[in-house]
Amino acid sequence: MKTSELREKTVEQLNELESQLRDQLIRLGVLKATQRSTNTAQFGDVRRDIARIKTIVRERELGVDGKQA
Repeated sequence: MKTSELREKTVEQLNELESQLRDQLIRLGVLKATQRSTNTAQFGDVRRDIARIKTIVRERELGVDGKQA
């Protein structure tokens, strides 16, 4: 997911999306444990999306613009 798309969402929407991504991460872990996972690169993608969301929420808490010069 692109950062610009995430910045357009409200904090509540971001928290809901983070919750959904965490659930997806758990499901991927179960698939990996049962050896049914085909794309292990999804783990990194989901973790990075969660990190992006947490960064944007924290920037808003601190009142930081978040845009790079």
